[in-house]
Amino acid sequence: MHENRTAYPKKKTQMFQQLQELPKQYKVLALVKMTKVRASQILPLRKKLKGEVEFFCIKDKLAQIALQKVDVPGIKDIIDELTGQCLLMFTNMSPFKLNVLLAKNKIMLAARGGDISSINIVVPAKNTGIAPGPMLTEFKEAGIPTKIDQGTIWISKETTPVKKGEMINDKLAPLLGKLDIKPVEAGIALYSALEEGVKYSEVEMIIDVEKIREEFALAHQQAVSLSIEAAYITPENIGQILSKAAQSARSVSIESGFMTDETKEQILQKADAQAKALAGKAKDYTPA
Repeated sequence: MHENRTAYPKKKTQMFQQLQELPKQYKVLALVKMTKVRASQILPLRKKLKGEVEFFCIKDKLAQIALQKVDVPGIKDIIDELTGQCLLMFTNMSPFKLNVLLAKNKIMLAARGGDISSINIVVPAKNTGIAPGPMLTEFKEAGIPTKIDQGTIWISKETTPVKKGEMINDKLAPLLGKLDIKPVEAGIALYSALEEGVKYSEVEMIIDVEKIREEFALAHQQAVSLSIEAAYITPENIGQILSKAAQSARSVSIESGFMTDETKEQILQKADAQAKALAGKAKDYTPA
């Protein structure tokens, strides 16, 4: 149908040109599959990462054609993964850091039928402001007790129709929307990324920040302990090394009976205890 087309819409032509230029301007090209991503998730991220990340929502075919003409190492591996609606991100930020930032910037969304609730859905007792009518049946089917007062539907008792981890059915989802309850936590994760010719998969870019922080803390603690044992002085351990050395010196002084102002009292106490023990043995001694 469009085989003989010689002109394309201005917007599509601009997008095509941008797609050919951006991979050369940035070190990282990251891909997000839009299958389970809603448009409402993208806008807050655009604002949050403005100036650091270029967002580019595009269909696979146009992206494939444009990127095929780009001479960037490893770009073919990304082209092969462009299927359906895609979100491309261009940045000089590490893909690992970008993925962590995306994970931190999750938002709560209105539910759709079949979604799994991220929280215990609590519907408080209140005036809904909704006029009586078919909505009464929806509340009843959802197990939410109501009454009519002053010409509107009131929820008469706080209810928890769905608990965390349970599925939200098709009838409850739109009702929660009318009550402005958003029970689904949603975030964006990178599907793959290309950084200066090196491609990373989704699994490779997942970082457990808390686990790594704990591992660094443990490694630091072990390093300090080893440096103290080896008497390898650093600004962090010098106090502990000197304290250990002083304690060792006191112990040697007491064991050898070498008196100092610090150890003479303990040495004399030890000598007194030994003398008393020896006197006791001598008293109990009976010649053969």
